[in-house]
Amino acid sequence: MDFGFLTTYPKIKNMKRLIVAISGIAYSFSDNLLLRAADVIRKDRRRLVLVPRETPLHLGHLRMMVQVTEIGGIIVPPVPAFYHHPKTIDDIVNQTVNRVLDLLDIELPQDFFSRWQGGQANVDKP
Repeated sequence: MDFGFLTTYPKIKNMKRLIVAISGIAYSFSDNLLLRAADVIRKDRRRLVLVPRETPLHLGHLRMMVQVTEIGGIIVPPVPAFYHHPKTIDDIVNQTVNRVLDLLDIELPQDFFSRWQGGQANVDKP
């Protein structure tokens, strides 16, 4: 599988700049390649998926994320999914990346990634 398009974004030296990018997307600025690409994706009504890893977030950050969501963006915090019982850090990273690829409708082999199907209730617990 060739995912070359995933590496075409400009390198962000300081990841705090991602919040600046979310601000630009929320307010429709397009003064660099990343913001212009996001603007074109929104204009073409394609899926815009953002994975902000910066924390903690203050109310201003959250409001900008709400605004991006209201205009069609999808915010995906890179939160580990422990219900798949990862054994390594690599498993945790792969699960996060696979969830993003799934949101972009990139088909992955079933043994490579599977969605959460729900768990069974444990009747022995009070």
